[in-house]
Amino acid sequence: MLARVAENLYWMARYLERAEDTARLINATTMLLMDMPRGASFGWEDLLKVVGLDEAFHKHYDEASETAVMSFLIQDERNPSSIFACVRMARENTRTFREVLPRESWEWVNELYLYTSTHLGHALDRRKRFEVLTEIIRRRQAVVGLLSGTMSRDDGFQFMRLGRNVERADMTSRVLDVSYAINLPYQNSQYYDLIWMSVLHALSAHQMYRRHVGVHARGHKVLGFLLNDLLFPRSVRHCLHEIQFALGELPGAEPMRRLQGMLDLVDRADYRALAANGLHEFCDDIQKRLADLNGIISQTYFRAAHPQKMSQSLFSLV
Repeated sequence: MLARVAENLYWMARYLERAEDTARLINATTMLLMDMPRGASFGWEDLLKVVGLDEAFHKHYDEASETAVMSFLIQDERNPSSIFACVRMARENTRTFREVLPRESWEWVNELYLYTSTHLGHALDRRKRFEVLTEIIRRRQAVVGLLSGTMSRDDGFQFMRLGRNVERADMTSRVLDVSYAINLPYQNSQYYDLIWMSVLHALSAHQMYRRHVGVHARGHKVLGFLLNDLLFPRSVRHCLHEIQFALGELPGAEPMRRLQGMLDLVDRADYRALAANGLHEFCDDIQKRLADLNGIISQTYFRAAHPQKMSQSLFSLV
């Protein structure tokens, strides 16, 4: 497969995954705000740090208000990681290489783009935000379902699998890190369980957590499930195993060696300790390792597409 085709498929999958996961993160944060007790505070500046966009935000905005942060994350094209920018770039990558994808995929991605471009303004209103972003999530999932059900498991599919799971693992770690941005008025509160419940809802993980772990959303148990459950498709470990499988179908040994370090990191994690302290640093470590893996993937498979520069990027994952 040509390097430029492989790269576009990889980034198409990443763009679509980031659009969905950003919508999930915003929905979960908005719902959590409605349930917070009096005296609790949520730092919108901290949310920007969680998604790695605080420096980019302050190049264009003076104050990190809810309205400004939502505009930046949802519709601002100056932010290459905004929902609209990600959907637009996914559409462009799909249009460029339509011949290697099922015919309907272009139509469905284009419909996602048209819906997004005409409805994102409504998402700035907290009363309408959940409905609009949920519809974007549904439409994106329809595209993934189409590709999974109609595309041969060739190299092109493996590059999409790589992109989707690198992005998903990164965004799962960022959703976990949202707890870092919430300040409760008192310690040992029942509202800590509410925060972890919100994390589960953000990843559509609540029902599976109840089935396989328990009814109560205890911090260390939620972390164990979302970091190390091999069977849940949005856990970090499941994503890393999907990456491992895709790399096994492709040439090149260096990406696999880098991946092993992340698998060891998740294996050694002390979830009780992380729930009490240090989760932010742990999530940062995962994100840095994923950024490093992304660079190795780019050098190994995409360098021939443009030898003088690195591959497309949304933003630094550090």
